[in-house]
Amino acid sequence: MTADETAWLRLHLTPGLGRIGLIHLMKAYGCPRAALAAGPAGWSGLAGFRSGKVQTPPAENSPPVTQARESLSRTGARIVSLLDREAYPPLLREIHDPPALLYVRGNLPCGEALAVVGARRASTAGRRLTAEISRELASRDITIVSGLARGIDTAAHQGALDGEGTTVGVLGCGIDRIYPPENRRLFLEVLERGAILSEFPPGTPPLARHFPGRNRIISGMCRGVLVVEAAEGSGSLITADFALEQGRDVFAVPGPVYSPTGGGVNRLLKEGANLVTGAADILDALWPHLPSPALRQRQDTFAAALAGDALTLYGLIGDTPLHPDELARKSALTPMEVSSILLHLELQGGIEQLPGMRFVRSRKP
Repeated sequence: MTADETAWLRLHLTPGLGRIGLIHLMKAYGCPRAALAAGPAGWSGLAGFRSGKVQTPPAENSPPVTQARESLSRTGARIVSLLDREAYPPLLREIHDPPALLYVRGNLPCGEALAVVGARRASTAGRRLTAEISRELASRDITIVSGLARGIDTAAHQGALDGEGTTVGVLGCGIDRIYPPENRRLFLEVLERGAILSEFPPGTPPLARHFPGRNRIISGMCRGVLVVEAAEGSGSLITADFALEQGRDVFAVPGPVYSPTGGGVNRLLKEGANLVTGAADILDALWPHLPSPALRQRQDTFAAALAGDALTLYGLIGDTPLHPDELARKSALTPMEVSSILLHLELQGGIEQLPGMRFVRSRKP
């Protein structure tokens, strides 16, 4: 562990400090070691900081810190702070109550992501649809984020893995705990192709009160949340509520009227959630221009046959329409050269011309 990680760990294990207090220290000192050097006596003068119940940070060689460090070292986990502009998930940073620290195992993906949540006691049909949707989205490089719980969560992670995509599991316990224990194999598979994270220090048990906070992270990391099978008052609906507060899109699969897990999703639909019966409903709402795996492979094959200026120009053209003048500026080619290359690319079927003499990559099969 680095010196900063150890310092963060000591601050996180300080009795009475809490998430808000830790964020106050981040803003005031910008460095965990500087915050430790100031100590509770120095913290008491910070605006908005409540120091009445904050105790002295544990020593570096104290049992709690030593045990947590050993656990992080054993699992290969690292600490990512809210101050880390590169490693901290960008969408999560935008919510009003972001975690001060994240304990992370694996590699956090940086692209688009969708949260998928639902009932632990899910039906066979619910698990199947969840896996199908997650597999399709993951095959298009959309990360599937869920909570590694039984039922829908498990189907979501497994579907993403089957789609050769990435997936992230967010825990309601310490990063060194596998919960539920029967998901050990899935836990390890997610680590291979994505990441596991938690805002709780190592050794934290999976207590019921931890899961609502976990849910805000699941929704906060993503552009939208899909709910599949959820009873009234369930944790999945809490995740949907967080999503709405965070300005995320909510999607729901309609459920049978008399099913105990249909009431929650049907209420979401009545309140305006996007109805989903397949991956296309989500893609049309959030990523309408995202190419299918087959189209992406066709574009890659087309690009592989190009060279020189033609390859440069094709690389600049995407789903956003561009005028030849813009392409000339970006490529440093003359307008005449750009015009000639665009003509050849269009005749070869690699690009399309839209009204206004603007070009995009061809989306024809």
